[in-house]
Amino acid sequence: MTSPNPLLAQLGYPPDARLVIFHADDVGMCHGSNRGFLDLQPAGIVRTGSIMAPCPWVPEILTACREQPELDVGVHLTLNSEWSTYQWGPVGSRDQATGLVDPLGYFWHRPPQTQAAMNPAAAVAEFRAQIEMVSAAGVDFTHIDTHMGAALLPELFPTYVELGLEYGVPVLLLRTLDDYTRSLDIGSVSAGEWAEFVAGLEARGMALVDHFRITPGYGPQDQEGGRAILYETILRELPPGVTYFSLHPNAPGDIEVIVPDRAYWRTFEYEYFQSQRLKDVLAAEGIVPIGYRAIRDAMRAVA
Repeated sequence: MTSPNPLLAQLGYPPDARLVIFHADDVGMCHGSNRGFLDLQPAGIVRTGSIMAPCPWVPEILTACREQPELDVGVHLTLNSEWSTYQWGPVGSRDQATGLVDPLGYFWHRPPQTQAAMNPAAAVAEFRAQIEMVSAAGVDFTHIDTHMGAALLPELFPTYVELGLEYGVPVLLLRTLDDYTRSLDIGSVSAGEWAEFVAGLEARGMALVDHFRITPGYGPQDQEGGRAILYETILRELPPGVTYFSLHPNAPGDIEVIVPDRAYWRTFEYEYFQSQRLKDVLAAEGIVPIGYRAIRDAMRAVA
């Protein structure tokens, strides 16, 4: 059985506490993703998000972060551009020799394409370029995570972990070997090997989360009340520990053109994650929303 997450005590919570990082992925992808993140801040549920440095609307969110230094943002390490009519490419080199780009100079759509074509050293250089771009803009970033899991490819996974330790920030990684962890394709590893790896990371000062959840599946025809119930079921069933809940809230206006068949997920999350209904559920369940800044600061305090 996995031991209680030391983060709970470091943050001042008992072992049976349920803390949730409601996380806005893809900040900077478009204007609506920026507005989605910024507009949700007053509600206090979605407290943190991560910036996709290669994307077109990053200058807007970097400006917002300079003007509001209290914003809790990380770097969403990105090697993929998944949409067919709205794309982005590297912050660094677009040389075909890197293997990171398609014939038009954009990132490949999916991680398997990236893995088959990339020069791993070029991918690592691109990660650093993205982190340094955010840092050079004056953003005190709080964590590192990964778009579509690309940083967790076996060739890149060790560097992903070391970058977090180098910059003194947590990376998105789970303490427990579960279905999500196994789906990341980080190589064949047993539960015992993973526990040993996690213990080594925590001994080096890395702060890790216990559980991962993501937007549940529903169709555009599903009523808003039914959609809300899916999220609430996930939340009510959460075990103790620190859960990372991956979300993609997007204000209406542009996402409907960028990805018309999936926009309803993102605009629903924009509305729901600032709703009184959700606040009431969290209060009733004793679930505490947290951000990454407190986790990073706790990590640095024991380093």
